[in-house]
Amino acid sequence: MKRYYFILLILSVLLLGCNAKGEEMTTNGQPDHLVLAIGSEPEQGFDPTTGWGSYGSPLFQSTLLRLDENLQIQYDLATEYTISEDGRIWTVTLRQDAYFSNGEALTAEDVVFTFDLAKTKQSIVDVSNVEKIEKTNDYEVVFYLKEPQSTFITLLQTLGIVPKHAYSDEYASNPIGSGPYQLIEWRKNEQLIVEVNPHYYGKAPLFERLTFLFMEPDQALAAAKTGVIDVLSVPATYPKEDIAGMERLSLASVDNRGIMLPFVSPTINSDGVQIGHEVTSNEEIRKAMNLAVHRQELVDTVMNGEGTPAYSSADRLPWFHEENIMNDNDKVAAEELLLSNGWSKGDDGIFQKESLRASMMLYYPAGDQLRQSLALLVAQQLKEIGLEIVPKGASWNDIEEVMHKEAVLMGWGSHNPIELFNLYHSGMAGMDYYNANYYQNEKVDEYMEKAIQSTNLEDAYEYWKLAQWDGTTGFSGKADAPWVWLVNVNHIYYVKEPLQIGEQKIQPHGHGWPITDFIMEWTWEE
Repeated sequence: MKRYYFILLILSVLLLGCNAKGEEMTTNGQPDHLVLAIGSEPEQGFDPTTGWGSYGSPLFQSTLLRLDENLQIQYDLATEYTISEDGRIWTVTLRQDAYFSNGEALTAEDVVFTFDLAKTKQSIVDVSNVEKIEKTNDYEVVFYLKEPQSTFITLLQTLGIVPKHAYSDEYASNPIGSGPYQLIEWRKNEQLIVEVNPHYYGKAPLFERLTFLFMEPDQALAAAKTGVIDVLSVPATYPKEDIAGMERLSLASVDNRGIMLPFVSPTINSDGVQIGHEVTSNEEIRKAMNLAVHRQELVDTVMNGEGTPAYSSADRLPWFHEENIMNDNDKVAAEELLLSNGWSKGDDGIFQKESLRASMMLYYPAGDQLRQSLALLVAQQLKEIGLEIVPKGASWNDIEEVMHKEAVLMGWGSHNPIELFNLYHSGMAGMDYYNANYYQNEKVDEYMEKAIQSTNLEDAYEYWKLAQWDGTTGFSGKADAPWVWLVNVNHIYYVKEPLQIGEQKIQPHGHGWPITDFIMEWTWEE
């Protein structure tokens, strides 16, 4: 039955290769439509006010600002913005030639509506610091912040603007926006068809139509081998192979995997939830893990070399502190650290301190091959120095029940430095997946608060770096070490020749479709 369904799906895609006008071509004789299998279907749909576009281009909507391939801020819907001296008042001027895909003009009223709506949604789009928004005229908006917030600029880059006149409860399934493409058809669990927005103000995309297929990686790979798919993504764990007529691209990312270690001793929090771990609450254990783990071996063995060692959740981003990079695979230093802090090896070769044995569970989401393989190899590496790690696959629901008291293999990676605040600020402890290990350090809190309250990005970046390591303390692996960051996962794509997708910025975590960020620049090579 699965094979029959797969054949039908391939046939339907082939038929979709011709639109109502017949087979259309670009000026150099190549097709003007593409078929893509580049990731999972967005479960929550395409509403920016609930998170769509946070990890890549919103595609259907436009943003006020955007990042170029070098992570430099560029204008999009905005033509100018100014920030008051105290950092609390942001004035944004809008372009006057932006229209939604239904032909209606985009004005300041839509911007106000979008941000106000995002406040009511209380989703991952955090606009809680916005006190009020005023429309001063049809093409100027003023944001009044409760406190200075350097990371507010990231919201201007990621929150797609929705139309006040056309927003409804069905918007996530039928979005209307001012982005380069408009949704034509969405067959859930199968495919999504989009076409060029005829009212788009920017550079017109070369490709009139895109079809996104939602398939398991094995199916998508098989379809690509038949020539049906133009752009394909596969997990980094897949073996390298050649696909006739396609170029294999390996894009650098900050899509990381790391082990979150409960930071405090076992206790019950104010909500009656058990938190903390008797072993990982010992600083020397956390530091020894960071010293002993062999990150490059993880990259080479588990990921076929498709990645880089990770030392934070923000490697190679402007706010990353190079001092995070530490010597790893140093088993001698790791054992010496434990010995000097009162640990000794038992008869079974596992360290213990009095009656406490250096043993812990390591949870990972069942069915995630990459995380399972990482967990197994890390356990093997750390056993060599006398630490017992017991990998355990579980559902996310089950992991949520234990993640405040057990080690968990998680993944993050964003173009927004606020992620550091969410992961490490004591005020975020126990807030869903944020700071699930209840990490706390007053000096780190102070640095991050100063970073957010800075009125220019350069100062903010310096404070983010100090929070990682100021020479004495920080949340890096050489200081408090509440995480053992392992790897950054390259994003692997196969692209049909002679399609050119241009230069890409470092990829964020794998949610959304970040490769479509610069789709207006995609072209067939002459």
